[in-house]
Amino acid sequence: MNNVSIRDGLLAALTERYEADPAHFVSLPRQVVDSSSARAVIADLRNEGYVEEQERGVIRFTRRGYESLRERFDSTGDESRILLAV
Repeated sequence: MNNVSIRDGLLAALTERYEADPAHFVSLPRQVVDSSSARAVIADLRNEGYVEEQERGVIRFTRRGYESLRERFDSTGDESRILLAV
């Protein structure tokens, strides 16, 4: 699995949870937590300020992360890309 598809899948899951409850953390499956590629993607998102990690494998969007994502897809009209990643 490449980093783009990992990132898209994480963003899709985080978007769904954030829209339901912004305070809710997402517990990632063990196979994601154990993947070095997924850990690198999560680290990048965390370093960019888009997600916060409660503990390893338990993450949620920050307000900044969610709003950045919405702005990006609202401006490009490319929301289908993230939704297909689920």
